[in-house]
Amino acid sequence: MSSSSKLFTPILIGGCIILLINFALRASFGVFQIPVQETFGWPRADFSMAIAIQNLAWGIGQPLFGALAERWGDRWAIILGALLYAIGLAMSAMVTTPAAMQFWEIAVGFGIAGTGFGVILAVVGRAASDENRSLALGIATAAGSAGQVFGAPLAEGLLSIMEWQSVFLTFAGLSLTMMLFLPLLGPGKPASPSELEESLGSVLKRAFRDPSYLMIFFGFFSCGYQLGFITAHFPALVTEMCGPIAPGSLLHSIGITTTSSLGAWSISLIGAANIAGTIFAGWLGNRFSRKYLLAGVYTLRTIIAAAFILSPITPTSVMLFSVGMGALWLATVPLTSGLVAYIYGLRYMGTLYGFVFLSHQIGSFLGVWLGGSLYDQYGDYTLVWWVGVGVGAFSALIHLPVREAPSRLPAAA
Repeated sequence: MSSSSKLFTPILIGGCIILLINFALRASFGVFQIPVQETFGWPRADFSMAIAIQNLAWGIGQPLFGALAERWGDRWAIILGALLYAIGLAMSAMVTTPAAMQFWEIAVGFGIAGTGFGVILAVVGRAASDENRSLALGIATAAGSAGQVFGAPLAEGLLSIMEWQSVFLTFAGLSLTMMLFLPLLGPGKPASPSELEESLGSVLKRAFRDPSYLMIFFGFFSCGYQLGFITAHFPALVTEMCGPIAPGSLLHSIGITTTSSLGAWSISLIGAANIAGTIFAGWLGNRFSRKYLLAGVYTLRTIIAAAFILSPITPTSVMLFSVGMGALWLATVPLTSGLVAYIYGLRYMGTLYGFVFLSHQIGSFLGVWLGGSLYDQYGDYTLVWWVGVGVGAFSALIHLPVREAPSRLPAAA
């Protein structure tokens, strides 16, 4: 087998490790909702706004870091991202006001962007052969889910022995370890001057003249809404709305005795289920229409979310929801990034997927912010959950008219 056709390359392995660390830290923020609220007495909306701003900064930073990687090289984008991640976490540990927390989450969001999907998936996608690209993107995305398996329980465990500020500082140190794996990604050479004849603004204008690109852009919104809301608020929702864990039950026997612990482990279970789900989605993306697969994923998400909120919230329903939603959690990422690469080519993959991911993060911003705002207004998460059901149905429909064929972007006006 030639090196160009190998699936597991140093680039894929290094990218997976960086994404694992990135998402382990990012997926833990929902666990801090109640500890931060108890420390300062802030309304739930204040810390929710900080996480929402983090998600929005992540989205805004994604095309910027994609362009930075294309112009200056992947390594510089990742180094800058890791440094911003660490600085944002360290400074967040020292804040005393909601405004300060929200400000430093901007740095965290840009750090996630520089070490996250937009940059890493472009590196992996360019290095993979045509026959392995969708599966390689699925494996790299699944690595993010593997990080999610460990992140929330790690944060919960650390919170049992130290203050949340110390946990943030610990995580700041962990974020710097991502730079240790840069050698696996290769030289990461920037694009040549002849490849950069077109400005970022010109690429953006051309992309948004294409109806298919617009549909992909808006369709990714609901993925961000659902993932942002669940990551930030599901641990608190489970803590406050789930029925008690019965003594002698399987959960109780393995040490999950409180709904708070169940909330943290539910995020971990979502990540564990998604490892298989995302790899399977990447495998399917090599064989079937990606737009129809995306419509199917969003339809199943809509059904699972509606069934959960219509049923009594019990430990069993939480576990079933976590497995079902987890299998679909990041399945949209290899399919969406692969769709962008297939239609528009690899040259602009980092930038064009970065703009699509901005829509995802606008959805995340709204999901996180509305979760806290409507919770403070109504005392529970029911209304904001139903909004998520609605936007999921919207995304299932909007992918159907996408023209799934290799295409050149329309000429700029």
